[in-house]
Amino acid sequence: MIYGGARGGGKTDAALGEFALHAAVHGADARGLLVRRTRTALEPTIERARQIFGPEQAVWREAKSRFDWPSGAVLYFRHLDNDADADLYQGHSYTRVYVEELTQFPSPRPVDKLKATLRSAAGVPCRFRATCNPGGAGHNWVKARYIDPGPWMVVEEDGLTRQFIPARLADNPKLADADPLYVARLRQTGSAELVRAWLEGDWSIVEGAFFDKWSLRNIVRPFAVPAFWTRIRAFDWGYAAPFSVGWWAVASDHWQVEGAVIPRGALVRYREWYGAATGQGLRLTAERVAAGILEREAGERISNAVADPSIFREDGGSSIAERMARAGCRFRAADNTRVGAMGGWDPMRARIAGDDHGPMLFVFDTCRDFIRTVPVLQHDPGARRRP
Repeated sequence: MIYGGARGGGKTDAALGEFALHAAVHGADARGLLVRRTRTALEPTIERARQIFGPEQAVWREAKSRFDWPSGAVLYFRHLDNDADADLYQGHSYTRVYVEELTQFPSPRPVDKLKATLRSAAGVPCRFRATCNPGGAGHNWVKARYIDPGPWMVVEEDGLTRQFIPARLADNPKLADADPLYVARLRQTGSAELVRAWLEGDWSIVEGAFFDKWSLRNIVRPFAVPAFWTRIRAFDWGYAAPFSVGWWAVASDHWQVEGAVIPRGALVRYREWYGAATGQGLRLTAERVAAGILEREAGERISNAVADPSIFREDGGSSIAERMARAGCRFRAADNTRVGAMGGWDPMRARIAGDDHGPMLFVFDTCRDFIRTVPVLQHDPGARRRP
């Protein structure tokens, strides 16, 4: 279960309070682990835990970095930065695992490894809990796994369930009463986009997003694409990693649709096929991918088809492009040349932004994987700009 969104929603108190209730019910069989990425980040949580657990007569043991309850219940506080740290917990057993600021983890791997410690010989129900705000290095994977299915939605997978509970500043009225200047100070601590995400719990707003002009006006409800519009297919190969096929149409004239006007020359992504399952590739052969593409575009006239140049490489045999061509699905190599600071991405940014009359790039709301991944792509802070 993930409790996240706006800052100031009482997320830490919720996690600590949940374990206090767990300890009251299960006594010595309640064993918890609470982690953050750094020891320094844990210190405010430990201080808050002293206040909450004090009435429970739980005692803080500095040397062991844990709270002990008279009943025998235990809650450990640790830092977790990477896979190697997670490996140290192999063989441990906990009935609760809490991760604070989940979006600070660039990858889910160390967190997922901790889930293997959730077990109880006494039969105590074991649960994973996490708190987080929008933004951070792990924004994308947290959003895809927990946020995108929808608030309060229970998602079942392999017999396990997960759920996202949105946090709002209004959920914690005591904070506003005790600190009426909290919001004013928060507005001074980050970019306008990040502060808005913090205050509103809006996961569609990402600080440092490469396509920072993306908005809801770029998303349209599906409509019948006129047969005379030019249609383009774009492909990015993947086997162990996901592949992506996108079908685009170029508007031949101004076109009125529900809630928007598609200008002449605008690009419209009207279909996609994202080859992934649980975050990994489908491991389909080139021939099967080709057949899937042809099946999806049956009856259409595709004027141009481009693919990442990597599929044209030969490695002791036929290239992926050759194998797909023999199956009836042909591509030409896309031009990946980068010119200037942003190269070929700049026209796409301009199309997304558009002008006062609207954008020049639209995406059907059924193209969920494009909407999920592209708008939150981040600038590479280590990339060097060239003149």
